[in-house]
Amino acid sequence: MRIGILTSGGDCPGINATIRGVCKTAINYYGMEVIGIHSGFQGLLTKDIESFTDKSLSGLLNLGGTMLGTSREKPFKKGGVISDVDKPALILQNIQEMGLDCVVCVGGNGTQKTAAKFAAMGVNIVSVPKTIDNDIWGTDISFGFDSAVSIATDAIDRLHSTASSHKRVMVIEVMGHKAGWIALYSGMAGGGDVILVPEIPYNIKNIGNTILERLKKGKPYSIVVVAEGIQTDGRKRAAEYIAQEIEYETGIETRETVLGYIQRGGSPTPFDRNLSTRMGGHATELIANGEFGRMVALRGDNISSVSLEEVAGKLKLVTEDHDLVIQGRRMGICFG
Repeated sequence: MRIGILTSGGDCPGINATIRGVCKTAINYYGMEVIGIHSGFQGLLTKDIESFTDKSLSGLLNLGGTMLGTSREKPFKKGGVISDVDKPALILQNIQEMGLDCVVCVGGNGTQKTAAKFAAMGVNIVSVPKTIDNDIWGTDISFGFDSAVSIATDAIDRLHSTASSHKRVMVIEVMGHKAGWIALYSGMAGGGDVILVPEIPYNIKNIGNTILERLKKGKPYSIVVVAEGIQTDGRKRAAEYIAQEIEYETGIETRETVLGYIQRGGSPTPFDRNLSTRMGGHATELIANGEFGRMVALRGDNISSVSLEEVAGKLKLVTEDHDLVIQGRRMGICFG
């Protein structure tokens, strides 16, 4: 059996560990031939590929980024590297010409949606969920999330000392356009006093009152963690907007920090390395068993899979009844 593997969308800690998990299992256990596809779906359009051996997969476990490269190429939309052809048809033709019996797609929500469309067209597809945002429906956790939360939590820990020294409010902005999982988990782990996520509406006066109440209790500084996708005036970044509003409401000096792409770079945590390895191995098992059109998923402590048809177009979002939100409110943390 000859399989191809690609990584699409944004980079993320753990992609290389996943490539290693898929390919080493395929080569060493199942005796499959593995082809690496460069630059995501763009590589399927241009046949930009390489053959993998066990030796070429060494040193990947702790390596950040993706050794295959990635792109935002969307085969079912106009534009991109090739815009004047039927891209899905060309990809189907190239898959046949390259003799690929299955394509493994590693990526986020957009990748899962694209993979589902190709599966519906008859392509043998298996996918692995990848995102630091943890917003892919059907899996409890996606690899990359733990690494991003660890980086954000470390940053919050460091801001505590500056906030305390200067008796300031420090606003830290983390990634999360539609889902606030990084803000929620890092905010709770880092001892945030206010945590704002896109899914839960907020009132700036409540935030100001929370900070002023802390001041009355002898706590002259506060940490505010915000997801980048929270509602603002539309002209400023989330951290800048919230910092200015807090300073206006409270009169307390307020500063903002934006973590940005730091959250996506560097080595994966041990948890993400192991999760990537498990997910990669299970993806190869699905291929060996002929179970196509499925996404690998973590459910509880077990690795399983879910139909791509179920996953496509859905988001997993923070809810008011999440344990961390409920417990945070019990402890006096403001969520808006």
